Amino acid sequence: MVASYTVAPATAANVSVEFGLTTSYGLTTWTQSAPASGGPISLFVAGMKASSAYHMRGVVQFADGTTFNDVDKSFTTGAVPSGLLPNITATTSSGMTPQSGVELVDAVSVTGGQQNAFATDLAGNVIWFYQTPVSGPDPIKLVANGHFIVNFSGIPDGNNSLLEEIDLGDNVIWQMTAAQLNAALASAACARCNISITGTHHDFVSLPNGHLIVLAATQKTLSDNTTATGDVLIDLGDMENVSGSNPNHVPQPVWLWNEFDYLDTNRRPYSYPDWTHTNAVLYSADDGNLIVSIRHQNWLVKMDYSNGTGDGHVIWKLGYQGDFTLLDSSGGPDSNDTDWFFAQHGPSFTTKNTTGNFSLILFDNGDDRGVTSVVGGTCGVMGQPDCYSTVPILNIDETAMTATLASKPTTPDYSFFGGNAETLANGNVEYDECAAVPLPGDEGKIFEVLQSNPSQAVWEMDVNGNSVYRGFRMPSLYPGVQW
Repeated sequence: MVASYTVAPATAANVSVEFGLTTSYGLTTWTQSAPASGGPISLFVAGMKASSAYHMRGVVQFADGTTFNDVDKSFTTGAVPSGLLPNITATTSSGMTPQSGVELVDAVSVTGGQQNAFATDLAGNVIWFYQTPVSGPDPIKLVANGHFIVNFSGIPDGNNSLLEEIDLGDNVIWQMTAAQLNAALASAACARCNISITGTHHDFVSLPNGHLIVLAATQKTLSDNTTATGDVLIDLGDMENVSGSNPNHVPQPVWLWNEFDYLDTNRRPYSYPDWTHTNAVLYSADDGNLIVSIRHQNWLVKMDYSNGTGDGHVIWKLGYQGDFTLLDSSGGPDSNDTDWFFAQHGPSFTTKNTTGNFSLILFDNGDDRGVTSVVGGTCGVMGQPDCYSTVPILNIDETAMTATLASKPTTPDYSFFGGNAETLANGNVEYDECAAVPLPGDEGKIFEVLQSNPSQAVWEMDVNGNSVYRGFRMPSLYPGVQW
């Protein structure tokens, strides 16, 4: 389903490829620069439906402003192998227009089914997929160089993990196992790096300076003789040395943050001895700090990273029994503790600014909502009073230490794990119900909804045969290109 197209201009030029089902084309790759003296440059053409005849042509833009269009070429895509991907349906509500782009899906399984990454158009047609080499992707992300970084981890979190970079042609650029990362930690000069990890899991973030922040599990025996599993953030600082020409280079740790050093191990609201179960990391560009989603503490925690120079101290804890006062949408105190988020996944910023006064959205699974009641209790089956999921938007004031609940729509289904939420370029909200009940089974649902009360569906994807760890609306399969 991917073509390789090579153009060899005789002098410096920018090269792209137009493609489509007719000679009107309609889609384009990103633009890449040929060498100053000219020479061949190859582009992957991706985003085509299976078993379909496509037209494509190279477009060359020279420095003097002239443009050369290659003659039309034809390419027929292959079929998706039977049984590789789940059944996918996508529908747009009558009279609605969803945010344009493509949907990137991390397909995982709770019943032993196929676990692969794939992208679709908004009609639900698969336009790219990656047959993963081990367990399901958690997650897969497009990065600035046009490649994907993918993490795979088993159970328990990080077991036999594999972190890798691939291109659109599914070629592996580099890989890193848990054993290789442990060896790098043992020889690293950074403070607190002399620890052993189980492996990488759940999330990573690629920083503007080229560093990669990965999330990994570690264990510690506590004073009560229980062995708890917590998590660390590891800054891999020399990613520029990892490439297809040097695939065996292991990125080196240059900074590490260990939850055992900064959080109270006696606080155990949910699913101990899996003490923290951290599942997401956000980079705050305005101050260079990091925010992690700690599912089993029901918290988002911001720590001092300061672009690699921070001492790691906790700046704040957001959530039930954290550092913020919860306000309702009218700005008054919200005394209902169940309005906080519990066992959450997939936070993201909804504002361009990330410090001071800003907003966050997340997927509130709700598994541990019962911890706020006198009786207490957790979820696991639909029907218990506290078993419901929401998608809250919180307006954060870091000076007043308040979190105002701007909205909190309840999702159509309870999803006991996975998921994410984001605001789209058109102002709508997209969220992923990773594992929609009834259970057991594999069914994921992704919704685009209006920011209204009650929320109104714009677009929906149903994935039958897989849970969906995360679903992302991307402009296209190429950085900086909107389809």
